Amino acid sequence: MATTDRQATTLALAHALSAAERGLAVIPLSRTKLPALRSPHHDDPAPSRCHGECGRPGHGVHDASTDPSRIRELFAAAPWASGYGIACGLPPHHLIGVDLDTKGDTDSSAALRELALRHLFTIPPTVVVLTPSGGRHLWLTGPPDAVVPNSAGRLAPGIDIRGAGGYLVGPGSRTRHGVYAAAPGTAHLPPAACPPALLRLLLPPPRAHRHTPATADAHGRGLVQFVLAAHRGQRNTRLFWAACRAYENGLDAALVGPLVEAARATGLTESEARATVASAARMTGRRP
Repeated sequence: MATTDRQATTLALAHALSAAERGLAVIPLSRTKLPALRSPHHDDPAPSRCHGECGRPGHGVHDASTDPSRIRELFAAAPWASGYGIACGLPPHHLIGVDLDTKGDTDSSAALRELALRHLFTIPPTVVVLTPSGGRHLWLTGPPDAVVPNSAGRLAPGIDIRGAGGYLVGPGSRTRHGVYAAAPGTAHLPPAACPPALLRLLLPPPRAHRHTPATADAHGRGLVQFVLAAHRGQRNTRLFWAACRAYENGLDAALVGPLVEAARATGLTESEARATVASAARMTGRRP
């Protein structure tokens, strides 16, 4: 590996560890902005639905961690990484990324200003990351009882949203097109709370979920295995994600107990596990 490549990886790891200290779960990224680690299931004959239950790295944002040891392991497995991704939608920040793109003739900043005027909200001072193409990423936080989905252009042309299951390229990352950097005067700021009027625009209408018993059983087993495969630094995050999926799919009555037991097997106390499950219930609008 060339010296410049090693320097880029070392710098990316340093930035990733700094982000983790702020409670942001991270993964290594390649110069294409994609997760640096290839899926361990890429040679499987059928598409895999594994989200890390197998215990091996290479599951994209599902690998995200705040644990320094785990982060170093991920970067050691991807010595070509030159950047890092910050997982959105996870506690404690429940990060929401507003990506103002610059492709074509679209003026995404003007579109956001128009939305703000129409719906009577203002974007508070917050972290702003400048992209190599001239775009901007605005960091906002959501309440723990709201799951903001990813979207591209749904809010307005040129405005993409990074929510639960998505990630933002972290400042200090180097890509093929240049370096991502915090805008002057914003690096020290905490992510600001998303204005309620904007949050309402980002949330989808509630959907009814129907599962056959066989599908529900299989999905439930997968969620329990997902929690059991957690490494240190991922335990609360994985339990929270799995509990949210259980509540959203109406499986909470059958799964709360098994999920708590799985979390205890990974090292969480019962009170810690039940508090995380209760937080997931509040986020999905259910009663714990």
